[in-house]
Amino acid sequence: MKTKFILLAFLLGTVMSVSAQEYQPQVGFSTENGSKVNFKKNKAGDNWFISLGGGASILFGDQNSDAKFGDRVNWAAGLSIGKWYNPYLAYRLQFNGGQLNNFSNLYGVQGLSNQDFMYGNAHIDMMLDLTNLWAPYNEKKLVRFIPFVGVGYAIRPAKTVDGFAFKRSESPSVNLGVNIPFRLSNRVDLFLEGEYSIYNEQFNRTDMGHEQDRVAQLLLGLNFNLGRTNFEVIEPMDYDLLNDLNSQINSLRAQNDELSKRPVSCPECPKIAPVVEKTESMKNVVFFRLNSSVIDKNQEGNIFNTSEYAKKHNLPVVVVGYADKKTGTADYNQGLSERRARAVAKRLTEQYGIPTEKISIEWKGDTQQPYDINNWNRVVIMDTNRK
Repeated sequence: MKTKFILLAFLLGTVMSVSAQEYQPQVGFSTENGSKVNFKKNKAGDNWFISLGGGASILFGDQNSDAKFGDRVNWAAGLSIGKWYNPYLAYRLQFNGGQLNNFSNLYGVQGLSNQDFMYGNAHIDMMLDLTNLWAPYNEKKLVRFIPFVGVGYAIRPAKTVDGFAFKRSESPSVNLGVNIPFRLSNRVDLFLEGEYSIYNEQFNRTDMGHEQDRVAQLLLGLNFNLGRTNFEVIEPMDYDLLNDLNSQINSLRAQNDELSKRPVSCPECPKIAPVVEKTESMKNVVFFRLNSSVIDKNQEGNIFNTSEYAKKHNLPVVVVGYADKKTGTADYNQGLSERRARAVAKRLTEQYGIPTEKISIEWKGDTQQPYDINNWNRVVIMDTNRK
């Protein structure tokens, strides 16, 4: 029974420790499509951007289609600030607007009259970088394709044209389009952006029974990247090994559940004199990850159990550090196993009260491999009462 519980603790610790000993994180790139990769969350001040651009816009709706196309085009500008939360998802706040030419022959005016007016639109957009979502992420890509969609609110001031007073108008907006940045440097992109915005029918102050007014805008400008500009791929796990360990854990749990159902005593069987338990050696393990000698929180239970057992039976503790053989050089692994062993010995002494004279420290590097599975040898083994 005790053996099963020790093995269960051993496997639970291993699940949290399956990683390459000298894993090199993928920073600024991924080898799989972005949609299949988990990225490390950056700091709040990282991956921000500010964009500034200028270009042209055109108003669709009512009688504008009767005017010449060239007469309908006017200037536009845009300012954006946003943040990338991973290589393919960002949110931004954009302020865009300019002057729009609105043609109408209403109100007794002969022929088409240009009721040009200024407008401004503030909107929040969700941006999706398809080149990093459907393909491997690479911060040095020269061109990216980023559709966006958002909602906002637009205002056009009051204006008098040919003696007719047009009141101020406001409208919610739906904004969608595509942003295409061209990488100039790590900090600066040249971008081309096309945007299509939808407003209510009264936005241009001309009502001819259409469902909405629409504005198309084309901007060319510069995008400035602030803070950290890249992302780091979270270390991939060995899922085959994890599944195998989970299966073993579930099997042990099932066996423990079955044992717990058995009666405490058996009336039909003769009583057996209690056996005095002899003090035996107890081994416990501490697993490490990521080429590290830092003790994970999930390993503290094994160190605590070892210290309690050693203090209860007044036993010495032998602490032996190891490193796996398939990663790192022999000299490097020797030093790594020493750091691991000393970290565990320090924890036993400073946190759990085992006297230093009761602790022996050894380190084997990769010269000895206590386990057949390579990844399991990134370990410190604590042994009490060993002769």
